[in-house]
Amino acid sequence: MKITRLVLAGFAAALVVAAPVLAQGKFPSKSVTMIVPYPPGGSNDTFARALGKKLSDAWGQPVIIENKPGAGGSIGAAIVNKAAPDGYTIMLLSSSFTTGAAIQPNWPFDPVKGFTPIAMVARGPMVLTVSNQVAAKTFAEFLALAKAQPGKLNFGSSGQGSTNHFAAELLMGAAGLKMTHVPYKGMGPATADVIAGHIDVLIASAPSIMQHVKAGKVRGLGVTSKGPSSVVPDLPAISASVPGYSFELWWGVLAPPGMAKEMVASLNAEINKALSGADFKEILSREGTEPYIVTPAEAAETVRSEIEEWKKVAARAGIKAE
Repeated sequence: MKITRLVLAGFAAALVVAAPVLAQGKFPSKSVTMIVPYPPGGSNDTFARALGKKLSDAWGQPVIIENKPGAGGSIGAAIVNKAAPDGYTIMLLSSSFTTGAAIQPNWPFDPVKGFTPIAMVARGPMVLTVSNQVAAKTFAEFLALAKAQPGKLNFGSSGQGSTNHFAAELLMGAAGLKMTHVPYKGMGPATADVIAGHIDVLIASAPSIMQHVKAGKVRGLGVTSKGPSSVVPDLPAISASVPGYSFELWWGVLAPPGMAKEMVASLNAEINKALSGADFKEILSREGTEPYIVTPAEAAETVRSEIEEWKKVAARAGIKAE
């Protein structure tokens, strides 16, 4: 009888432990929402929809893409920050999150502690271009020209505190240059003005500028990646002339804070598997990027370290939120 009672007690205890697992079932058991904190139509939206399709096919459940733009991405990010950490709400965003976090003092969440980094999706360089009216034909000539005439050359950006603003400020600090910043409201007008010769310099993403470089409307002088880029193979790395300089755009997936390690690992593995597919690589290539396969810990370190680095650049260059 004593043995029977012990067996029954052990069986009952096992049921209690197993009950939550049985109740949880296989993930996902319903649709997953992927927040994109930017408007439809850009690279963030393109990557989210491509990744969502791959995940939906793998899971057999819909992945719903919801664009929640506004306030530099913080509106959509706030939704994810407050969501349950159960894997059913995730967010795809870009490196502009870290530049924004470096200069925004009043975001309603902690940009580091307020999220669980899951994975990276893509990365790609920016391209330093100059107007055809600028005499420099190479990056070395550009450096010499800019150093000989401090403050005379101006550079455009898509706005105060944007990624291309930070890329230019980082370059000026690393190379000892001085140029005048001309902020625009978006890449469209900035690109139009460097083509027209109204501004001298523009550092822009490969998809937004390389078509104009190839058409001869602007002159591409170098890429911002640490070394030569497979995305823009015809241009040299700026780091060859300015040691230590690099700026790469990235796109990644974050989730609400407090997510279980098992869920993080599962999502990371599924996303990295999607990135390995030839069809997904083709989509990334069209957007001037390549797959960026990392662990959750590496994704977390990228976010944390970049925010700290951009805070230093912002302080040195006097970059403040508009």
